[in-house]
Amino acid sequence: MINFYEVVETNQMIEEENLDVRTITLGISLMDCIDSDLDRLNEKIYKKITTLAKDLVSTGEKIESEFGIPIVNKRISITPVALVGGSACKKTEDFVTIAETLDKAAKEVGVNFIGGYSAIVSKGMTKSDELLIRSIPMAMAKTERVCSSVNVGSTKTGIDMDAVRLCGEIVKETAEATKDKDSIGCAKFVVLCNAPDDNPFMAGAFLGVTEGDAVINVGVSGPGVVKRAIEKCRGEGFQELCDTIKKTAFKVTRVGQLVAGEASKRLGIPFGIIDLSLAPTPAVGDSVAEILEEIGLERVGAPGTTAALAMLNDQVKKGGVMASSYVGGLSGAFIPVSEDKGMIDAVNAGSLCIEKLEAMTCVCSVGLDMIAIPGKTKATTISGIIADEMAIGMVNQKTTAVRVIPVVGKDVGDMAEFGGLLGYAPIMPVNEFDCSAFVNRKGRIPAPIHSFKN
Repeated sequence: MINFYEVVETNQMIEEENLDVRTITLGISLMDCIDSDLDRLNEKIYKKITTLAKDLVSTGEKIESEFGIPIVNKRISITPVALVGGSACKKTEDFVTIAETLDKAAKEVGVNFIGGYSAIVSKGMTKSDELLIRSIPMAMAKTERVCSSVNVGSTKTGIDMDAVRLCGEIVKETAEATKDKDSIGCAKFVVLCNAPDDNPFMAGAFLGVTEGDAVINVGVSGPGVVKRAIEKCRGEGFQELCDTIKKTAFKVTRVGQLVAGEASKRLGIPFGIIDLSLAPTPAVGDSVAEILEEIGLERVGAPGTTAALAMLNDQVKKGGVMASSYVGGLSGAFIPVSEDKGMIDAVNAGSLCIEKLEAMTCVCSVGLDMIAIPGKTKATTISGIIADEMAIGMVNQKTTAVRVIPVVGKDVGDMAEFGGLLGYAPIMPVNEFDCSAFVNRKGRIPAPIHSFKN
């Protein structure tokens, strides 16, 4: 039974501490849309999305109004388009027509993003996979709401270095294709290792082939709530601190469970998972960096940062799994630079660099996220950054990702503006020593020895 104190406490979290349901994401399988005729394929895709998702936004708004819980985004994830378009698409331009269809459908139903313009190539690329990847710059330039991802590695298969090399080139081409908007196309494209099938968060969301025809996944976020809770633990030991984080994560996840259940019931679509990820925004008081600083760091990036983040991530997961039987997706703490005012301030103060961020990705939910770098950065350097991050994911059996933005025409000391939840970011320096001889080796890096668990 929920008592009066808990009701008041939850209201305070929403009104004063930036608690929100970050996204309701409707996963839609497009496997039954596959057709060898491109026009028919696009027609089927548009019809299925607009039919299944027609009430998604209005349902979310009704739940938001009735329960008083902010639901920031309503989104869609779909079957990786490289699979769906393999039969009909013979050139990159064919895949771009699918991206435009997805964008049109997203606008029709009113969602802010649709994810799944994706390819899964951790062991090798099919012709369809390669065509889709090469189409990404044009697709990101021609659409507003389409997000793209490529999974290039996994613990079980190793890292496809041919795909890593290609993705470095694609990041550069996407930056150039959207240079009039601070290369924002790169903010909608992420390279992953060990990508989950049920991630509700963009830009890496897609509906894996292990999923059903349609599913509701919900992502909850509450950095401000966690920060406010641990403010009460100043001077306390780690046991008290960890208990506080766990209890807070439990309460936040219960809010997501409530919204997920209501959305599932009202839409008549099965509930999938709750993703409890501390996903920051540029707003003051909604920062993962500020949580770490409240734990005891002068600035994020100081010695002890990785340990503090590891503890935070673990306690968030422990609290979340007690609140729902179906916690999935990524779940933990995100560290996107442009979307977190505390991270931005740390970069400007000189305490946080890409190398320290890479160390932090060993223990956070995802990886190097929303990092603006000089537009002159070489494609091989970007591929090297991707390879390093994929190796962390592969060896540590976790999801890792790279979403870097080489902002054309800007250099260290400049600022990139993306707007909305994507925020703004100082251009960060990268190591300019050459890695092209390594990146240009063909083939794949084998899976680590501990992957053999059959």
